[in-house]
Amino acid sequence: MYRYTYVCVCVHMKDRSHSPHVENQTKQKPNSSPFHVSPGLCSRMKLLVGILLCSLVLGVSSQRWLTFLKEAGQGTRDMWRAYSDMREANYKNSDKYFHARGNYDAAQRGPGGAWAAKVISDAREKSQRITDLFKFGDSGHGVEDSKADQAANEWGRSGKDPNHFRPAGLPDKY
Repeated sequence: MYRYTYVCVCVHMKDRSHSPHVENQTKQKPNSSPFHVSPGLCSRMKLLVGILLCSLVLGVSSQRWLTFLKEAGQGTRDMWRAYSDMREANYKNSDKYFHARGNYDAAQRGPGGAWAAKVISDAREKSQRITDLFKFGDSGHGVEDSKADQAANEWGRSGKDPNHFRPAGLPDKY
């Protein structure tokens, strides 16, 4: 009989030391590996390792990681609300305001919200650059526009008033 012992994130190692016939089982087949990958374990462990790494890398104490995740979720919702409002308003030259507002609202949630705002903003700008390559510049989102968007994102995340970017005539609803 073999007993499995967790060695790493999602790899098992066959532990033969607890078997009554250790001498007879120490020989392995020439090309066999003592490691076995468990797919079910991998998916759960990846999530847990991801949370752990976020906690360690971002300096989140073990007592605050749930708070951090809650703030990140709320910040994501704030970013989505700003994006939805921007699409609904469909108002010329208002995108910088909505970028700043979404980042501002998310950052007000705390470190988790600020982290979510940065990740979402960076991902959006990077994906926009990729789609611009396929549109051959027709979208009007060049490098200058991307830099201006990132400046508005940083403005909002730093806690500065997003109304600095508010265009004249934008309805008060926003």
